[in-house]
Amino acid sequence: MRLLDMSEISILVADPSPYMTKIIRAMLRGFGINKIREAGDGAIALEEFKTHTIDIAIFDYALATLDGVELTELLRADEKSPNRFVPIIMLSAFTEKRRVVLARDAGISEFLRKPLCARDLYLRLVEVIEHPREFVDTGKYFGPDRRRHLNDISYVGDERRIDFSEI
Repeated sequence: MRLLDMSEISILVADPSPYMTKIIRAMLRGFGINKIREAGDGAIALEEFKTHTIDIAIFDYALATLDGVELTELLRADEKSPNRFVPIIMLSAFTEKRRVVLARDAGISEFLRKPLCARDLYLRLVEVIEHPREFVDTGKYFGPDRRRHLNDISYVGDERRIDFSEI
């Protein structure tokens, strides 16, 4: 596996557990990332966005004050948000479908279950760096396009998306 140079990336890790934050920080440093900000709750994370440049955010679902979903919604919904377009990787030990859908519908970029391993975190980082999703604004939703296979020509149903560049 080719390693990506991530030395210039700034990451915010928001997790209520200092132990988990320490583990994530060690993984990130192992990937060559040294610009790491930390927050123990959602309100502090939001302040970090106002005072620092953040390239990628890693939020735990169960943050205090503002949970990860609420924090994501605040960043995405407000046109004056400090960084509406930041890629967000959501972490959670609770991965039932309802939670994953709520996080997705809030505008996260990727979801990662806990306990996490370095390989899975690395792959999610590579995904948001090398294959960033286009952002969409439907009036009810602002965030990364939730559809992963925009050019999947194998689907031929009535609701197949049209590539307007070919018209």
